[in-house]
Amino acid sequence: MGFTNIGIPGLILIVIITLIIFGPKKLPEIGSAFGQTLSEFKKSASSLVSDDDDPIEEVKKTETYDPQAEKTE
Repeated sequence: MGFTNIGIPGLILIVIITLIIFGPKKLPEIGSAFGQTLSEFKKSASSLVSDDDDPIEEVKKTETYDPQAEKTE
């Protein structure tokens, strides 16, 4: 039984427990904080994926053969 098996009754129970613990006034703040955290996580994950690709592309772009550089050495 994983976390993805939570159904509608489970979600209702979580909302009721959250309402009891935090109260109805804190729920918008908690939802906003959760949304911002999820957004930052997605942004960080996508930047990590794009950072992995960038150094290889930069090396490929900057690698050029310069025959005069070999003669001077």
